[in-house]
Amino acid sequence: MSAATWFAFGADDVLPDQAAAPVAPRLTASRSSAVTNPPTETELIDGCLRGRQLAQKLLYDKYAGKMMAVCLRYAQTTFEAEDVLQEGFLTVFRTLASFRRECPLEFWIRRIMINAALRQHRRNASLVAVSDGEYPETLASEEFTLSNYNFQELLAMVQELAPRYRMVFNLYAIEGYTHKEIGELLGITEGTSKSQYSRARVILQTKLERLGTPTRHVS
Repeated sequence: MSAATWFAFGADDVLPDQAAAPVAPRLTASRSSAVTNPPTETELIDGCLRGRQLAQKLLYDKYAGKMMAVCLRYAQTTFEAEDVLQEGFLTVFRTLASFRRECPLEFWIRRIMINAALRQHRRNASLVAVSDGEYPETLASEEFTLSNYNFQELLAMVQELAPRYRMVFNLYAIEGYTHKEIGELLGITEGTSKSQYSRARVILQTKLERLGTPTRHVS
């Protein structure tokens, strides 16, 4: 099913694998009210659970941009990121009934996108042969920061990392998982996670230095 198919359902249709719900007032919005009075998160969720086309589209439009940014960090190409995004949103709509509303919806969707990226990694990692290149074995004494660098340059560098390094770096440095949790997610040991994260940082630092960008201190 393509992304466009999500919104091809009629207003009273339900998504595949989703049981029909009792008919409720439609989640509708005029051109002006859609701008001044956007639906609440609860209204979006309830509308999607009833298969409302408008609610599905509004939810996708609200979160797709942020989730694409997440997918790009895990993917090696924009095309791959789009595949992860599509798979993630299909999962969102199919499993929305299981969302317990104990955390923000954005947080729940983000976790689904990360899981979709992990599945993509498991499918493709063994097919991608990437050399580490010529990099030092350890970091220089001065550590480096990523927070003040150009986003597009950093994104390109992260995407160039070997898949195993890219996944560990994102999960630890960006998402805040522990090395033990990463090991469980990727099927590696905690020590391997630590060493691959360290290696990813060495590679990124070296790339930044080769660009002539001064090193800054950060954890």
